[in-house]
Amino acid sequence: MTSLDKPTEDTDQTQPRDARAVTEAALFEAFGGVRGMVETVLPGLLFVAIFTINKDLHLSAIAALAVSLVLVVVRLAMRDTVKHAFSGVFGVAFGVVFAMFTGNAKDFYLPGMLYTLGLAVAYIVTALAGVPLIGLILGPVFKENLSWRTRNPGRKKAYTKASWAWGLILLAKCAILFPLYWWADTTQLGWVLVALKIPPFLLAVWLTWVFLAKAPAPIDVFAEMEAQEKAEQAEKEREAALAAETGEPNAGRHRREA
Repeated sequence: MTSLDKPTEDTDQTQPRDARAVTEAALFEAFGGVRGMVETVLPGLLFVAIFTINKDLHLSAIAALAVSLVLVVVRLAMRDTVKHAFSGVFGVAFGVVFAMFTGNAKDFYLPGMLYTLGLAVAYIVTALAGVPLIGLILGPVFKENLSWRTRNPGRKKAYTKASWAWGLILLAKCAILFPLYWWADTTQLGWVLVALKIPPFLLAVWLTWVFLAKAPAPIDVFAEMEAQEKAEQAEKEREAALAAETGEPNAGRHRREA
């Protein structure tokens, strides 16, 4: 077994303070931070606020879609990442199309609710399968890719716990919203949905941070590959230098075999 394949110790030791700071920064980047939360809440808030005032589905839907597009344009103008803003646009667009098609303003929220339910199921199923979704999301952010699956069991355990937390929190949110979809009116559902946008998300992110802060540090596979490439390059340079001294093109290789 090579050093790159050797699993790390499954330890419960907490990470040092600098590693915790890296974890916080990575979570902030992965989930969009304060700005990402604003971009998530604002379209739905605008929709329900306008609909509460004038009960106009078309005006509410157009306003929500327009603000989503403005958020994307602002991101593009600032040359910032647009993944969170774009996801908001697509979510709002689906809601607008669905509500316009059915003529029921409450259906503006249904695609997002179904997405939340599907995401909850995905978190739980992948945790049960041993490939927790939160690890697939955060692995590239921490530059560890999938190394946690075979080489860092303590980290895999933390990702599994975090995926369970996300799945159960989102299921609890769905357990509140879907009955309201059937029993409440549009404004009641809308305001409850807006109220439930941030707190469950923050709880899930906080639990993820708690689990990862107690887990072993991530294995930087990119740094490992760079180190391996440098070692191979240095070996080639040594072989070339030896060949130049001896006049034999394969002197370095023959020397290693001997």
